[in-house]
Amino acid sequence: MSKNKKCKNIGTDGAKICSVGGQALMEGIMMLGPHGMAQVVRDPKGELVIKQSEITLLTKRYKILGLPLIRGSVTLVDSMRRGMKALFDSAEIAATEEDPDYKPSKFDSWVERKLGDKAMSVLMTISMIIAVAFSVGLFMLLPNLVASLCIPASAPRILYNLCEGIIRMAIFMGYMIIIANMKDIRRVYMYHGAEHKTIHCFEHEDELTVENVRKYSKHHPRCGTAFLFVVMIISILIYSIIPRFPNILINIGIRILLLPVIAGVSYEFNRFAGSHNNTLTKILRAPGMAMQHFTTKEPDDDMIEVAIVALKEALKFEEKYEKMPDYSAAACENSQ
Repeated sequence: MSKNKKCKNIGTDGAKICSVGGQALMEGIMMLGPHGMAQVVRDPKGELVIKQSEITLLTKRYKILGLPLIRGSVTLVDSMRRGMKALFDSAEIAATEEDPDYKPSKFDSWVERKLGDKAMSVLMTISMIIAVAFSVGLFMLLPNLVASLCIPASAPRILYNLCEGIIRMAIFMGYMIIIANMKDIRRVYMYHGAEHKTIHCFEHEDELTVENVRKYSKHHPRCGTAFLFVVMIISILIYSIIPRFPNILINIGIRILLLPVIAGVSYEFNRFAGSHNNTLTKILRAPGMAMQHFTTKEPDDDMIEVAIVALKEALKFEEKYEKMPDYSAAACENSQ
């Protein structure tokens, strides 16, 4: 089998790191590489709807945005924008077939009339702003507020920061456990597992078939969702060195201003831990890997099929820049 020049060795088992990653959608998967994106969603009729687009990442388009610590925040925002759009698209495709008697609400009609073709873009932007505000409020500001109310101002700073960190982790883990038990989210997590297993199969240079993909782990060391767990830990460490001010609004303001720093440090941590395979990085990755018990589920064969198609479509863009390996059955037989 031809070797993947876009990957490099990370361990004695011959596993590779590849530049293509993915995101689970509603009844589908998006695979994203340095040069292109492929989105595959199964519609209510069971057919696969494929959308592809060539891209240039912001960190590649503008060199300054690709610098260490800066690229973390840029990548996070860019990923959220692409991910939100893909989720909107997948939800629309995966929705049940339209009722012939269905009539749009007055609000839907007003939005369509006022915004026209820009309606989806505007709604997506609003949704992303609300999602960011909700996340920051729930996981960053609420723990600080609770800690400020529970810990007296005269208490040692370390006690205050420790209390805030424990509350933040408790809220985060509780949130992840609760949504993992929701029916619709569970299916998304199954697609998440399919994405991981397929990437594993590709990185081990196995032929991309349902049978081969099925045998791999649903946990992956470079999981994007695990990045959120790293953000929690890094935020605790960074906030622990920040003095506590009498005015709670100042404390909250400082935490908001430090979010880009936290995102930047977390990204570099994930980048390092995910690109090395030794005892130290295994220890560093352990919390994120453990969290995948909640954020990934074992997929069925139909989901694996979607993941394989999405990965193959995304790899087509990379072939324009550097030859990728041939994972066809014939190539695998000839290599033996």
